Amino acid sequence: MSRLPSLYISHGSPMTALRPGKVGPRLAELAAAMPRPRAIVVASAHWLGRRPLVGGAARPKTVHDFGGFPTALYELEYAAPGEPALARHVHRLLEQAGLHPHLDEQRGLDHGVWVPLRLLYPDADIPVVPLSIQPELGPRHQLALGRALAPLREEGVLLVGSGSITHNLHDWRGGYGEGREAPYVQPFVEWIEQALVADDMPALLDYRRQAPYAERAHPTDEHLLPLYFAMGAAGEGGLGARRIDAGVDMGILAMDIYRFDGARQRELAA
Repeated sequence: MSRLPSLYISHGSPMTALRPGKVGPRLAELAAAMPRPRAIVVASAHWLGRRPLVGGAARPKTVHDFGGFPTALYELEYAAPGEPALARHVHRLLEQAGLHPHLDEQRGLDHGVWVPLRLLYPDADIPVVPLSIQPELGPRHQLALGRALAPLREEGVLLVGSGSITHNLHDWRGGYGEGREAPYVQPFVEWIEQALVADDMPALLDYRRQAPYAERAHPTDEHLLPLYFAMGAAGEGGLGARRIDAGVDMGILAMDIYRFDGARQRELAA
């Protein structure tokens, strides 16, 4: 079985489900370029916990965890099955890594999961296991979370971190939009890309101090932390990072996607 990459997806606003912009075609192209996974594990910026929480529902519900949007958005469903056996396996791997996980057999799929997956695999026929992040524990913890699950890539499981490369909703009413991009977006996006391509892990782990406009791009960092999960899932020895530019939504949300193939795949491609 071909080893899958790990992914970081910027899922944007819930409205991405109705107006996918550039990210829709980019995700469709990415799905066509990868081996089809047998299952998907998604660490979402919209499921937060003090310790790792693993969704073990056999039929996870589509959770509309937002308000004030058009009725059509609340009518969308993503009826992918769960996989309780895989959820238990994820729980074991995290337990073996000393990360103290908890299995939640009722958890549904929040919009950080189902919005990008509708664009990546619209038939909703691949089992999905959701996973929480731990914002109080910082980037290094999310990296460890991904590394604990990295062996699943050899078993046909796609590991995805879902967040946003920039995420400052305080600027939503700041006059930004199409044709007027917030000034911090591109410097931050470029710094992240350079650090990832260079495998500069010390800088990435210290991004709050080293990246330009870090606190403006992420007043709180729960939407960037899934990036570290995807980085960890690339395994040891190198990230093999590739950026997929999907534009900027509302002038403030950079919609970048990252594919991480890890060291071995990078060496094979060289």
